[in-house]
Amino acid sequence: MKHMTLQNIAHAVGGQLFLPDNYTEEGKVAQGVVIDNRLVEKDYIFVPIRGAKVDGHTFIPSAFEKGAMAVLADHDLGTVTGPYILVKDTQQALKDLARFYRQQLDAFVIGIVGSVGKTSTKEMVASVLSKHFTVWKTQGNLNNEIGLPLTLFGIKEEHQVAVVEMGISDFGEMDRLGAMAQPDMVIMTNIGLCHLENLIDRDGILRAKTEVFRHMPKDGVIILNGDDDKLQMADTLGRDRHFFGCDGQEYAATDIVGGLSGVEATLIGPKWQSSVMIPIPGRHNVYNALAAMAAADYLRMPREEIVAGIEQAATIDGRNNFIRKDGYTVIDDCYNANPVSMKASLEVLSHASGRKIAVLGDMGELGTDEAKLHFEVGEAVAELGIDMLFTAGELSKEMIRAVEMSKSSTQVFGFDTKEDMISVLKDTVKSGDTILVKASHFMEFPKVVEALTE
Repeated sequence: MKHMTLQNIAHAVGGQLFLPDNYTEEGKVAQGVVIDNRLVEKDYIFVPIRGAKVDGHTFIPSAFEKGAMAVLADHDLGTVTGPYILVKDTQQALKDLARFYRQQLDAFVIGIVGSVGKTSTKEMVASVLSKHFTVWKTQGNLNNEIGLPLTLFGIKEEHQVAVVEMGISDFGEMDRLGAMAQPDMVIMTNIGLCHLENLIDRDGILRAKTEVFRHMPKDGVIILNGDDDKLQMADTLGRDRHFFGCDGQEYAATDIVGGLSGVEATLIGPKWQSSVMIPIPGRHNVYNALAAMAAADYLRMPREEIVAGIEQAATIDGRNNFIRKDGYTVIDDCYNANPVSMKASLEVLSHASGRKIAVLGDMGELGTDEAKLHFEVGEAVAELGIDMLFTAGELSKEMIRAVEMSKSSTQVFGFDTKEDMISVLKDTVKSGDTILVKASHFMEFPKVVEALTE
């Protein structure tokens, strides 16, 4: 890791370095930074975090046993077997160190920001750019104030491009994430209805997410969804900007035809156009492909590589992941949920040929309009002709109410708990069915997927 000596690390985090007797640094450079002592390897830096249930400081002896080059600590450790750096707050030190490390890197950093679709956009952009560059990307969903530093520490000198996801739920968070990532490019997917408890409305969401622009270089580039009314008005602080979308944007799509096997579309850019087959279902994936096309075009990738990257993109667990079992198909999209992503997933389900079953749960952090927003998801269920709706949770009763008021042919089954729902659901599904499973993370709907696919 470039310039990550103990002296530089101590200076970056504003800490005091303590060395054991007779210890010499000998120009050692850290090989990694982790917060989980189980991941410590030789010459790693271990940063213990105080959690609600576990204090990482208790694992410091284990970290040294595994070969840690040094640890950070928020109190005097006394006599230890290895170097340590005393700081006021290890979590803040982790962020300070990530910012320092980012400044040492030559990689072109792309920040993925937005209310919905950050992970799928990140995967699409990385798939395309990896056809031409050595790419690092956010692993899983490490996109918050703990996850982003770990993502940045994963960038090595051989990486030419890093695609990092940046997620927030309150004002000021994106400012802190931006200070660490200092992205050369930002791709903003949309301004949707999520985290409304803190951000109040879409204008608040826009203000919070665009905090990242302050931390970009003056020659940075911003790629925006031009079909989003709020992003059309976004103040990019004088930075170069480009728009993508399906309605007359610089990077646009026409002739869109979707199904469960994927989406066909013609992608049109300033210099070329091409028909593509996106191997992931859902019209929203056309936007992901356009964002990737714009990023790759800016980095001067050949058309053939861009198209190949789009056509070889893949999903990850919990994100529109199709699992086939005993003749039926489960769409595992249960990592998280908000009204926009719920409706997009229902649109995917509507293309199924057999019985279409939606298994939905409560969505969190929607503020004072939470009941209304759940009701609107129920309206979408009815409008899209979904055959059956299973729900669990108090707020999801609004989905049931909406379907019943619509007088549609959709059969509804509401339950207080997912455990009660699972037992009935397993007796209901049969060969030929397609079952969408989706809810906010706190509902723990992966257990529903496990029950259907075990």
